Amino acid sequence: MFVDRAEITIKSGKGGNGSVSFRREPFVPEGGPDGGDGGKGGDVIFVADNNMRTLMDFRYSKKYEAESGQDGMKKKCFGKGGSNLVIKVPPGTVVIDKSTGLIMKDLVDPGDSFVAAKGGKGGKGNVNFKSSIRQAPNFAEAGGAAKERTVILELKLIADVGLVGFPNVGKSTLLSVCTSAQPKIANYHFTTINPNLGVVELYDESFAIADIAGIIEGAHEGAGLGHAFLKHIERTKVLIHVVDVAGSEGRDPIEDFEKINMELELYSKKLSRKPQIVAANKIDLIDESDPIFVNFKKHVEAKGYQCFPISAPLGAGVKDLLSAALAELKNVEANPAEDETPGYFDFDKDDNDPDYKKLYASREGDIYVLSGKQLKKIFDSTNFTDIGSLRYLYKHIEKNGGIDQLKELGLKEGDTIRIENYEFEYIEEY
Repeated sequence: MFVDRAEITIKSGKGGNGSVSFRREPFVPEGGPDGGDGGKGGDVIFVADNNMRTLMDFRYSKKYEAESGQDGMKKKCFGKGGSNLVIKVPPGTVVIDKSTGLIMKDLVDPGDSFVAAKGGKGGKGNVNFKSSIRQAPNFAEAGGAAKERTVILELKLIADVGLVGFPNVGKSTLLSVCTSAQPKIANYHFTTINPNLGVVELYDESFAIADIAGIIEGAHEGAGLGHAFLKHIERTKVLIHVVDVAGSEGRDPIEDFEKINMELELYSKKLSRKPQIVAANKIDLIDESDPIFVNFKKHVEAKGYQCFPISAPLGAGVKDLLSAALAELKNVEANPAEDETPGYFDFDKDDNDPDYKKLYASREGDIYVLSGKQLKKIFDSTNFTDIGSLRYLYKHIEKNGGIDQLKELGLKEGDTIRIENYEFEYIEEY
């Protein structure tokens, strides 16, 4: 089964906690601190693997989590870092952050990779908090939190040329004739429910060509197989627009041509600007002198497109069509168009959270509440039986304006302050 979209949750490893430990030596009743740092949590890494063809592996497995870092140990021993989690995807996969809708990375070529979620930093052991006035710190730092996010994986076929057109106009037949691909072919709509890929070999040169499922009116809004397959055209450099010029199903070829181009434009302006060659298929059912074909060719060429009469089953005119596609490819590669720059996920903002050190004060009835990301980390590391550890927590709150914010809300001596799930009585420091 060809699966080209998946939604999964990824989570990096939590950083290991720093250790609280003191040297134990003979005849040294109170040795100094020797608690080591915690290990870094593992990263979640996506890699484009050429051995994968679909996103089938993600259909049933939805959650991926890297290993957490090991806690620090005594004798200044650092905790072991958590193992990275490598997630393999097919080349051509776009990784999108679900919450923002922004692209995190477009993994086009085999071997392309990126870190989607960094592991938490290891917490510092108590040896790091020793100072001239704090000889025996009885506290350590908690490990950094893991990063968890939901991502959308979208696979877009990597092909040089894309075949587009209404259902049952002969795209699959054309693909089978000009390549070794063997798509399912029959005389009914939506025979092609999966995109097919083949390689054309012509004049000692080659290029990849993809048969995209038949497009219908409203495809840009998701009608039929709309969104599921229009995305596969986005990477192609040249389009071959296949039209049933004989009108064998009672449709007007000019009208079909215009409707498909309208769907492409409504889906993406970029698609409508791609070089396009028109294949007037089923010419064996009418004569090239037939007014239907003559008028169609005149209409298409007036729009600035090349038009080639072909009969895909018989192979008539196919070589000329492919030669024109090859020439157009060379022209595109020699003069690449400027792509629209999509919105990309800001990893710098993610890694250097400007909100990390901020404290937020609020009031719930008679209780004053303090919260913040760094505050939570320090609070989790606080040893409430140690004066030095409590003072470290208080100094952090005071330094970052937490007390001033609470006083603006009416805080006075004797009032209750809540941090996380703990409540404290506020006492003025004189």
